[in-house]
Amino acid sequence: MKKYANKVVWITGSSSGIGRATAMRFAQEGATLILTALEADLLQDVRTECLSLGSPSVTTLPFDLSQIDDLPRLAENALSAYGHIDVFYNNAGISQRGTTVETDMKVIRKVMDIDYFAPVILTKAVLPRMIEQGGGQLAVTTSINGCFGFPLRCAYSSAKHALYGFFETIAAENYKDNIRVTIVTPGRVQTNISLNALEKDGSKHGKMDAGQANGITPEKAADKIVNAIYKKKNEVLVGSGELVMVYIKRFFPRLCAKIARSINAM
Repeated sequence: MKKYANKVVWITGSSSGIGRATAMRFAQEGATLILTALEADLLQDVRTECLSLGSPSVTTLPFDLSQIDDLPRLAENALSAYGHIDVFYNNAGISQRGTTVETDMKVIRKVMDIDYFAPVILTKAVLPRMIEQGGGQLAVTTSINGCFGFPLRCAYSSAKHALYGFFETIAAENYKDNIRVTIVTPGRVQTNISLNALEKDGSKHGKMDAGQANGITPEKAADKIVNAIYKKKNEVLVGSGELVMVYIKRFFPRLCAKIARSINAM
């Protein structure tokens, strides 16, 4: 039997990159899917692909996650689609490029809304229902930028740091309720995140950073992520050589700080 037969999986940020690739991997494992992203047309393309790969049913819920006040309605629509959610993967996010001094507060607020407050609001809506049904699994995409400070990422790094605190707290509080949490920590993956990143004034960065372009493929990342979620791992690092920085930070923090100062962040 397929690993996710008779399971409902909701993925945000599923129109491209890691979200799209994980949706396809879940589809191959027989999951019923709920897909959310900003781009309705791209979501329909992903829906068609997932159905062809073996998903028995796919519901699309296009949404702009920066619309914070409307997020409870999105969560209710997702919960109503199939009556329950077994796996909720908060993957959507946006990055930024700008020094702390120069980055406008409206940019910082937008990044925090999409990358931190949206996952918090949606998770707080889904979690009680998971507890009522006897358990479930939460997953969230953070970043190695959430493990240490990184140049030109003041808002992005802050939001990703905050996700660790929020989801690790849920893991501690709700383990007894059969709630499991997997924190996904990517390094460099070939996605559109740098193309869509916000500059200091809120305009789009609009180019693929060299580090991003040389990262692993979304498909390779998805294989590792879906496997980690299936095994209910607490955390999974996704990437290649750059992941060593996580361990340098953990065991040699002064060295990590020195390296961070010299990183070419573009």
